[in-house]
Amino acid sequence: MDPIATARYGLMAATQRFESSAVRVATQGVEGSDVDVGQEMVGMIEAKTAFSANISVIKFAQDMWDSLLDLQR
Repeated sequence: MDPIATARYGLMAATQRFESSAVRVATQGVEGSDVDVGQEMVGMIEAKTAFSANISVIKFAQDMWDSLLDLQR
C-alpha cells in the first residue's frame, strides 16, 4: 500500500467535493435551484478537514522516508 498515492486520491476527492459545494452555493438563487447553504457549508468544512488530513499523511510519509534515509547514513 502506497500512503502517498492514497493521500493523493483523497486530496483529489476532497478538492472535488469542495468545488462541487462551492458551485452549488454560487448558483443559489438561480431559478429551479434548491440549495441548503448550511448543508453545503458543512460539506465544504468536511472537505477542508479531509484535505488537511491527507496533507498530514503525506508529511508523515515524507518524515518516515527521511528517517529511513538517515538510518542508512
